[in-house]
Amino acid sequence: MVTVNPSLTTTYRKQRSLKKEATFVGIGIHTGKEVTMTFCPAKEGTGILFRRTDIASKPIIPATIEYVQDTSRSTTLGVGNVRIHTVEHVLAAIRAYDIDNVIIDISSIEPPVGNGSSDVFVHMIETAGIVEQSLTVPIVKLNSPVYFSDDDIHMVALPYDGYHISYTLHYPESELMKQGTLSAQFHSVAVGAENFKNEIAPCRTFSLYTEVSALMDRGLIKGGSLANAVIIHDDVVFSKEGLFFPNEMVRHKILDMIGDLSLVGFCFHAHIIAIRAGHSSNFAFAKKLYEYISSKPADYLASTLSR
Repeated sequence: MVTVNPSLTTTYRKQRSLKKEATFVGIGIHTGKEVTMTFCPAKEGTGILFRRTDIASKPIIPATIEYVQDTSRSTTLGVGNVRIHTVEHVLAAIRAYDIDNVIIDISSIEPPVGNGSSDVFVHMIETAGIVEQSLTVPIVKLNSPVYFSDDDIHMVALPYDGYHISYTLHYPESELMKQGTLSAQFHSVAVGAENFKNEIAPCRTFSLYTEVSALMDRGLIKGGSLANAVIIHDDVVFSKEGLFFPNEMVRHKILDMIGDLSLVGFCFHAHIIAIRAGHSSNFAFAKKLYEYISSKPADYLASTLSR
């Protein structure tokens, strides 16, 4: 078991799970097929686990960084040949509500997309209710910056009393999202249940029209529609209900980041400042945070899976 670096300041709170099960049935954004997902209460020390109920052996995939298999368009977890795609929207809600122990039963290769945000998963958590458990979980406070840069992508975690994310969005390919063309390019939020529910969870996935066209040509996003995504073409936005916020796109990037960084496997306090980050950089940064908090090198993660 990996423990926290003893040189770091650590506080504790009670572990949390759900009071009862909650289920949602919808379609997968890539497969377009119906999928049933159930949040199940779990005992202390279980962690966040996905369980594929459509496979006879019901294989389990832990939601931690050593099980990340792909980050090209979304975050995919897997064990061997068993995978679950697009986990970030589910994990964002679970992290924002400080749920430590839950088993997520899922009847397909991807969660139901809902409206392309985390709204349905917030509703599931609030329907199930939250219960405190007897054991505690550490909350780690950074005592020095942790950073990651790759070309024009930059991420830094600064010591901070709480969990806060500030994100700057820059899409030079889009007239609507070029830096400086709108005040909608930046958002900053304290991560917690109430702020997440009101400011972040409703924000839907978005894509440029040219990206969507290419994905459709490859036979992907069979379940995608204007009911569960925001499509941007030049300076025009297409969606079923318009934008929920003027800066819905950058807020959705924060949603993705909360989900991706939950894969660190430790609760931590920091102010995350990010520029142009996406799933791949979130994953790289999560590994940096893991190494900092645990004092374990990146190759430790690979070695744990080979034992």
